[in-house]
Amino acid sequence: MKRVQFSHPLMPYMLLLPQLLIVGVFFLWPAAEAIRASFYLEDPFGFGSTFVGLDNFKDVVTASEYGRTAWFTLIFSAAVTFFSLSIALLLAVKADNVIKGASTYRTLLMWVYAIAPPVAGLVGVMLFDQHIGPLNDLAHALGWNMQIGVNYFDTAFAMTVIAVWKQIPINFIFFLSGLQSVPKSVQEAAAVDCKSSSRRFWTVTFPLLAPTSFFLLIINITYALFDTFGIIDLVLKGEPGNNPVTLVYKVFLDGFRGNDLGGSSAQSVILMILVFALTVFQFRMIERRVHYS
Repeated sequence: MKRVQFSHPLMPYMLLLPQLLIVGVFFLWPAAEAIRASFYLEDPFGFGSTFVGLDNFKDVVTASEYGRTAWFTLIFSAAVTFFSLSIALLLAVKADNVIKGASTYRTLLMWVYAIAPPVAGLVGVMLFDQHIGPLNDLAHALGWNMQIGVNYFDTAFAMTVIAVWKQIPINFIFFLSGLQSVPKSVQEAAAVDCKSSSRRFWTVTFPLLAPTSFFLLIINITYALFDTFGIIDLVLKGEPGNNPVTLVYKVFLDGFRGNDLGGSSAQSVILMILVFALTVFQFRMIERRVHYS
C-alpha cells in the first residue's frame, strides 16, 4: 500500500489547522464557557458574577417546569424520529419499485430538504393557520377545533407534523440509496424462497439496511433535539406561554429572555451530558446488532 508523502513535516498539521480552529472556536470554547458559567450567578448586565457551586443545577433538576419540558422533549424526539424514518422508508420502498416517471417522483420527494427549518416552520404555520390554513380546515371538517398556540396538545401536534415533514426527504434519500445497493441476485434468490413480498422485505432487505438505519437513527435523534429550534420558534411566534417547548428552546428562553445566564448554562451542560450518554449507548448497544458486511 502506497503511503502519502508530504514535502514538509508540518504540512499535515497545517491542513488540519482550519478544521481544528473551527471546532475549537465554535464548539470547545462555547462548551467550556457554558460549563464555567453554570457554576456562577451571572449579572444580566455583565457587571459581575457570584460563585454558587451546584445551586444552578439543583434549581434546574428540582423545578417541575424543567421535568415537564424534559418529558415533552423525550416524547417529541421519539415521535419525530419514528414517523420520519417510517414514512421515509415506506416512500423509498415505493420509489424503488417505480419504473415510469421515477426521476420526477424522487425529485418531488427531495425538494422539501432544500427548505431551511425556519422556512419550514413558517410554511407549517401557514398550513395550520386558523383563518387560511388548509390543515386547520381539514381538522375542523373532522370535528377537531384545532387551536395552535393556545391548546397544548394541538401545538405539540403541529410541531411534530412540521418537524416530521421537514426530515422525511433526507431519510428518503439514504433509504433509497440503500435499497438500490442491495444486490439483485440476493433479491432474486429471496423471491424464489419466499413469495410474500412483505416477508422478503423484513427478513432479507431490511437487515441489509441496518448500517443505513443506524446512521439515520442518530441523525434523526440529533435533528429532533437540536435542529427543530427554528420550527418551534416559528410555531410559538416568540410567545411560549404554557405551550410545549423542548430543552434546547428552554435554554434560549431562560438565557436570552429571562436573563438567567447561570441557569441556562446549567441546562445546556445537563443537555450536553444527556446527549453524550445517549450517543455512547447507541454506539455500544445498538451498533452491536448492525452488520456492515
